[in-house]
Amino acid sequence: MSVTAIVDYGVGNLFSLTSSVRALGGEPAVTGDSDLLASADRILLPGVGAFGDAADKLRGTGLIPVLEEQVRAGKPLMGICLGMQLLFESSSEYGDHAGLGWLNGRVESLTEALRGTPDADLKVPHMGWNSLTFEDPSCPLLAGIPEGSFVYFVHSFYAVDCGDSLRAWAPYGVRVPAVVSRENIFGCQFHPEKSGSVGLKILESFLRL
Repeated sequence: MSVTAIVDYGVGNLFSLTSSVRALGGEPAVTGDSDLLASADRILLPGVGAFGDAADKLRGTGLIPVLEEQVRAGKPLMGICLGMQLLFESSSEYGDHAGLGWLNGRVESLTEALRGTPDADLKVPHMGWNSLTFEDPSCPLLAGIPEGSFVYFVHSFYAVDCGDSLRAWAPYGVRVPAVVSRENIFGCQFHPEKSGSVGLKILESFLRL
């Protein structure tokens, strides 16, 4: 059975993700061990909370060089929610913070993006179910997913200027990048493990990579 490493760096809700991987027939391994990350078949990078705090904690583990090595070697890696945001170059959440820089783009405030627009009264955090509009339906994560399917979001910041990696987005006053990818790097702004059958199908597609 192939092993899916779930990076444990202190800022993820790991139980539901672990349960979902196991329910799909995968073997999850919640770990901060570099050897296990290196031997796993694929890697999930979860995350909740603030970008800067998460980036600092991830750097503090010393795992970034290991993750970079695995990504360069072609191992599939997927970031979820804040984990997806960390894949980009930077974030303006409570200051300026550097991301991993594996994808072009930056992370900015949804509140600021909506300010002064007809949709300024939309609630932030963007929390709840929203539909997916496909930008590139050939993305492996979208295989078998009908356009317009609903998935579950919880976030106050969103990625911008990431057009070269954008695969699907959700409407919320602005086009919120929902699925991004580049080669073996993938990201979901929503929580697939909390998105019912659609989310499990997306997660299953990743587990097959």
